[in-house]
Amino acid sequence: QVQLVESGGGLVQAGGSLRLSCAASGRTFSSYNMCWFRQAPGKEREFVAARSWSGGSTYYADSVKGRFTISRDNAKNTVYLQMNSLKPEDTAVYYCAARTHSTVVAVSRGYDYWGQGTQVTVSS
Repeated sequence: QVQLVESGGGLVQAGGSLRLSCAASGRTFSSYNMCWFRQAPGKEREFVAARSWSGGSTYYADSVKGRFTISRDNAKNTVYLQMNSLKPEDTAVYYCAARTHSTVVAVSRGYDYWGQGTQVTVSS
């Protein structure tokens, strides 16, 4: 079992920055592909960014490319999402997720463990 706990959400003005963290329990964190999804009110959960278990590959949704950066520190069992140049349309609950399979996918059903989510609100 893996437990994921997100933190770092909050209220920020458009153009601002936030860094989300996701701390994982368990000794096999380094073998998981890690991902961030988000869900806005009334919308489906959508892929934001992913980083492979080795850290060598990263993937981003087109809507956040160039503004968001996903990173991981396997020694700290933590994955991060640095969000810059935030826009009101980035407002959502952000979830981190872990996938035990060796490949990275951008669909929520491919992930085995989920955090409880952290709210990000961007005001205009």
